[in-house]
Amino acid sequence: MPPRTRGGYTSDAPRRRPTGSERRRRVHLREVDPVPDLDPVEHPQHDRDETEEVFEGAPGGPIDRSILRSFHKHVAAKIWLGEDRAPLKLVNHGAKLQLWELDMERSRIYETVHRSGLAPLTSCSHRVASRPMLSAFCERWQPETTTFHMPFGEMTITLDDVASILHIPVTGSMISFPQPLRVDDANALLVELLGTTDVEASRETEQCRSPSVRLLWLRDHFSTITDASSDDDIMFATRAFLLHLVGCTLFADKSATSVAVVYLELFRDLSMVGSYAWGAACLAYLYRQLTTATRFEVRQLGGYLTLLQAWIYEHFPEMFSSPDMSYTESRPRALRWRPHVIPDSLQSVRERLDRLQISEVCWEPYVDHRAKHPLPDIAWYSGCLKCGQVVEPYHPERVLRQFGYIQTIPPRPFTPPRPDRSILLEQYWERWTDHVLTDQSRGRRCHYSGSGESVPEYMAWYDRISHRIVQPPQLRSGFTTDARSSLPSHAASTSDTRAARALTLLRLVISGGREQSVDVFWGALNEAHGILAGSDETSASHSTPSPAPASHSTPSPATLPFFSPATFVYPPAASDDPPPLIVPPPPASVAPPAASGPPPPLIVPPPPASVAPPAPALDSTASTTVYVRAKRKKKT
Repeated sequence: MPPRTRGGYTSDAPRRRPTGSERRRRVHLREVDPVPDLDPVEHPQHDRDETEEVFEGAPGGPIDRSILRSFHKHVAAKIWLGEDRAPLKLVNHGAKLQLWELDMERSRIYETVHRSGLAPLTSCSHRVASRPMLSAFCERWQPETTTFHMPFGEMTITLDDVASILHIPVTGSMISFPQPLRVDDANALLVELLGTTDVEASRETEQCRSPSVRLLWLRDHFSTITDASSDDDIMFATRAFLLHLVGCTLFADKSATSVAVVYLELFRDLSMVGSYAWGAACLAYLYRQLTTATRFEVRQLGGYLTLLQAWIYEHFPEMFSSPDMSYTESRPRALRWRPHVIPDSLQSVRERLDRLQISEVCWEPYVDHRAKHPLPDIAWYSGCLKCGQVVEPYHPERVLRQFGYIQTIPPRPFTPPRPDRSILLEQYWERWTDHVLTDQSRGRRCHYSGSGESVPEYMAWYDRISHRIVQPPQLRSGFTTDARSSLPSHAASTSDTRAARALTLLRLVISGGREQSVDVFWGALNEAHGILAGSDETSASHSTPSPAPASHSTPSPATLPFFSPATFVYPPAASDDPPPLIVPPPPASVAPPAASGPPPPLIVPPPPASVAPPAPALDSTASTTVYVRAKRKKKT
């Protein structure tokens, strides 16, 4: 009898692709033994399965989709195909933290919060978050690798970033819950740990329609408790404050108004609050929020956005940051920056990131911070991070340049196990010292600090498995004539095609931001008018790119062929009756009117308000009368 192969069939039979149930069964068997004694780089799930499904390439990349398996659902794939998404709505509670401050009258509550290791969160949260900037980085997040795919390689938020930016503990017990909390259990927890009545607890969870409580409800019921209150009231208020704190920062969800009651279980014993790895749980939660926001239909981003925004400021200081000159290295690095909303549009930030060079990245931003806060060893841990029911992989081997090492081709990312296997995950995490990258896995250090070096074959490999450019070339605010010619011709007979092309041109110039000159906007309006009017002559005048103005040191949208200021045609004044108003001459950059040809597509705009029309002439009798009366009044 012929021998059977791995798929369960004989070698003489035609080879068939395994079904989904068979693949899941093999993955389940692979996950039975987590191999806690092996280095995570040699995790069994890193190895390629012989029967693994082969994916075809995606438009704009990746060519090899064996890594980014779910890229067809990614927002970047939709953007490349011409669909766009508005900037995400951000859940940021930085301003709400100031509504409940711990002053001298609440020193006993502050002492407990300080011992928990969460006190830095009360002062380092940003009140402002930039929607275009965070949305553009979210479009580069890839769930399979839990990294941002930049044009030159991968980057991510590491445990070192969390420890330096927030100054909260990244080592300790893993935050885990045995099972999801039901509403009845949440009510019982509120009564036991916060001292509320059954009626109050039921009313609050019913209003939230989930096992959660509103942040406003916590402030209204517990913010007035001071040191003069009873010990039980102070204990209840301390738990409520900590729940309010993590709900506004580490575990901010997309409800934007509430926090899950399940985190209250972590504050049952206030003396043990500081024993949890809050930084690792915060990072896992943020990873999951970024993963969810990569779906095209999602319109909101949760998680601790101060961590994400400060990480961008640290690694891209020349592009987005505004430093605070009064900062000292003894404080969290989140306080080093003045958060602000960048004036650019989302498309403008996309294009800036598409053009980003490796020399514009600060790979090791915490060099001056190391004297008081050295690199934690757990930052080299390779495995899974957990926060309740959220489990996310953590791959420092994919971002070696952020640790000062030469980037090599990393092993395949492993799939995290199910959240219900919390015992195995906790055992793996407790022995994290056995699962850090070895010196051999880290490789060689960069020849120059912060150079961001990689092995020669890295970029060729990365170009095949990644989607490096987010904004498609034909939709950029400065694309070439070849890309422009691929749009529908405005000479088409249908009005829908002409309208679509005119709207495309207007969208391009609007997305370029406010830094463009007035000529750019007028040029786009001129050509859009020609398209809608069906004027082929207007299009012919744009077939040759116009030279860039001498005053521009860098290419700008004003130098594009269809934004040329030379297309403005001012109609000559009528030769018979002189106009009642004086029209100011056109700017120097505007070409003089043509001697002959079809009528111009634009109408001369009305004069500015500063040019007043001439006053109507008065007859001589009226003028004399006014003059005489004035003199007589002066004599009397």
